Amino acid sequence: MEGLWQAAKGQDPSPEDYTGIEFWSNPERAAWLTKQGEYIKTWRRRWFVLKQGKLFWFKDSHVTPSSTPRGVIPVGTCLTVKGAEDVLHKPCAFELSTTTHDTMYFIADTEKEKEEWINSIGRSLVQHSRSLADSEVVDYDNRR
Repeated sequence: MEGLWQAAKGQDPSPEDYTGIEFWSNPERAAWLTKQGEYIKTWRRRWFVLKQGKLFWFKDSHVTPSSTPRGVIPVGTCLTVKGAEDVLHKPCAFELSTTTHDTMYFIADTEKEKEEWINSIGRSLVQHSRSLADSEVVDYDNRR
């Protein structure tokens, strides 16, 4: 969650938050979204990249190996991703809630893009939770 806190304060996330992830190459999903700030509730347009269980955002869509994300959300910390038009009273809005009870709000350019982001983040969440569960399996028969 330190990445969320650093992003909220306007600081770049720590490189440990994204070491080993080539966010500039073949993302699972990438597009412009408008994101609401964590503390100062202004709306800013950011380039979002979903890759390897992490949701990154940048100021610019020209992402290279030397780019520094403005924020990183580990998808494994997400509890829900769902539409939020009723909460924000804005079309194409969706929300992402995390295990720290933070809720982040986004607005896509179209309804189709909103649904694609919700589906992509949801798939990543399932894949990430599955890999965590697999690594936490204990074989009690062979433990002595």
